[in-house]
Amino acid sequence: MRKNLGVKTYLYPQPTLVIATYNEDGTPNAMVAAWGSVSDTNQIAIYVAKSHKTMPNILARKAFTVSMATAKNIKAIDYLGVTSGNKVADKFAKSGLTAVKSENVDAPLIAELPLALECKMVSYDDESELLLGEIVNVTADESVLDSDGKLSVEKLAPVCYDTAGHGYYVMERRVGNAFSDGKTFCP
Repeated sequence: MRKNLGVKTYLYPQPTLVIATYNEDGTPNAMVAAWGSVSDTNQIAIYVAKSHKTMPNILARKAFTVSMATAKNIKAIDYLGVTSGNKVADKFAKSGLTAVKSENVDAPLIAELPLALECKMVSYDDESELLLGEIVNVTADESVLDSDGKLSVEKLAPVCYDTAGHGYYVMERRVGNAFSDGKTFCP
């Protein structure tokens, strides 16, 4: 039997995304976002409140990077999420993470996070606070690639955020094959 939990419960996990930008003085900044996803083959959509330090940074430089959180760095990543760049000027430095200049956009990559999307801002809607970015490049550390040089989700082991229980969970076990397993029901 199903129980009605209401729409405010938000019981579904979200990918834990780390958005990195440069502040106006050139220092790196990063925040954590849970409400985002790749929305087309070369586009990402993320809800980012305009009150976050990240949004003025993106609007000024028209660029940002998006990395997938990993368990190894979850304390530093959570620190980026619970601390505001509006109140702590050097929160990136305090996190212990390392900024690396992207070759493709005016935003930093985070050395410790093995997968990153390098993005140019497409648009930002003030009312809905929806940020759209064009993915111009994807970088991955060799440690998360399979023997064919393709991304291995098992090796990446991205972290998801449980919006109801406020926990972080690792996604690292394949349970099926897309566009294949369902064919067993086809005539």
